[in-house]
Amino acid sequence: MTKNKNLHGFHLSRRAALAAVAVSAAAVFSFAAPAPSFAEDKSIKVGIMAGEEEDIWRVVASEAGKKGLKIETVIFNDYTQPNEALERGEIDANAFQHQPYLDNQIQQHGYHIVRVGYTGVWPIGLYTKKYKSVAEIPEGAVIGVPNDPSNEGRALRVLQSEGLIKLKEGTGILATVADVTDNPKKIEIKELDAGIVGRSIDDLDAGIVNTDWALKSGLSPAERIAQEPIADNPYRNFIAVKDDNKDAEWVKTLVSSYQNDTVKAEFDKVYKGTGLSAY
Repeated sequence: MTKNKNLHGFHLSRRAALAAVAVSAAAVFSFAAPAPSFAEDKSIKVGIMAGEEEDIWRVVASEAGKKGLKIETVIFNDYTQPNEALERGEIDANAFQHQPYLDNQIQQHGYHIVRVGYTGVWPIGLYTKKYKSVAEIPEGAVIGVPNDPSNEGRALRVLQSEGLIKLKEGTGILATVADVTDNPKKIEIKELDAGIVGRSIDDLDAGIVNTDWALKSGLSPAERIAQEPIADNPYRNFIAVKDDNKDAEWVKTLVSSYQNDTVKAEFDKVYKGTGLSAY
């Protein structure tokens, strides 16, 4: 009987050992097998502006593809469209704006959009084909500025920093021409669409032009006689998504696919120093 008990115990121990080996093997296999990427078969649409950004985002898409995330870019030609498309769910992310612009858009339209990763900064500048310095700008000159709220305030602050106008005390970044309290040269400030100012430079004495639009309009840094400071610039552009996606894994992959040395090299090549990486 004792012999049988020992034999029975041997069988139980042997079975237990075999079971343990099987479980251990399964665990090792489970640990060693590569987990499928979170973004396997994941495709997203990203809204960007037409032009130089298309070259940069081809590189971003290539970087994302290495991580299992497929990016389809959706091209826009108007600053007012990408946020509306994002809010409606027609795209999953966009990359074209700075925080003051988004804040204004949220205030106007109630968008549920948040910043998730910085891209670049393009210092806005005062361009002219007629004068070599701000001091040469004559009395009664016509100066074009962007007419969207955030960029108009930005442009007016440049004019103020150059002594051409003075804004009402305490005026914030959303200043308008109504906030001008002093205009010693009686300058006519002409409000135009941001994409039109640079293209109208021949008909103006000068114009405040966003750097990306300056490139599109064929303006060169030699024609820029003033620009806003870069230090502590609140106008850094970024990637944005809907608020309920801000913590999604694909968003982290999207941001890292932009914020790397490979994309920075393309950025520097495309913008030739007129834009600066801002992360």
